[in-house]
Amino acid sequence: MYKLDLAALAAQVESKKLPPLERWHPPLSGDLDMRIARDGAWYHEGTPILRQNLARLFSTILRREDDGCYYLVTPVEKWRIQVEAAPFLAVLLEVSDKGGKQQELRFTTTMGDTVTAGPEHPIEVEYAAPGGEPAPYVHVRARLRALLSRPVFLELTELGEEREVDGKPLYGVWSQGVFFPLGSLHE
Repeated sequence: MYKLDLAALAAQVESKKLPPLERWHPPLSGDLDMRIARDGAWYHEGTPILRQNLARLFSTILRREDDGCYYLVTPVEKWRIQVEAAPFLAVLLEVSDKGGKQQELRFTTTMGDTVTAGPEHPIEVEYAAPGGEPAPYVHVRARLRALLSRPVFLELTELGEEREVDGKPLYGVWSQGVFFPLGSLHE
């Protein structure tokens, strides 16, 4: 019987090296009573996981598959979990070369992931209804995104500018030479 080596996995987390999830394809073990709330908090059987290092450890074996579901995966187990909005929450925004195309927007999540928005880490803003509440995300890795916390999104909007894209006036931000629309100006 395979036993997950938590010490080895924790060492990988500390070194910022992620496990090779793309090579692990075990059969579905079932549904685990684990949930990631919209605010980024992790819950197991309805109880918050208070040890941040444990939640961070779980986040390194998390993947989203073609069916849109989220799974905790090891070489021999695969457990489906629930994710309310996104598995990560971006809580910090750092800006370098402020303004214009050379600007870089760097996001840090509650799980310690840091990404710079650009071609490999796009920013997307979704609206459940036209003119409704925005749901802003940044791509973190594989098919996993981080929801931008409200303060981070407000800070991001302060960096925005108007630009015409395909004949449509849009409001957005630059990072690594890419313009990311945050919303339409005339809806």
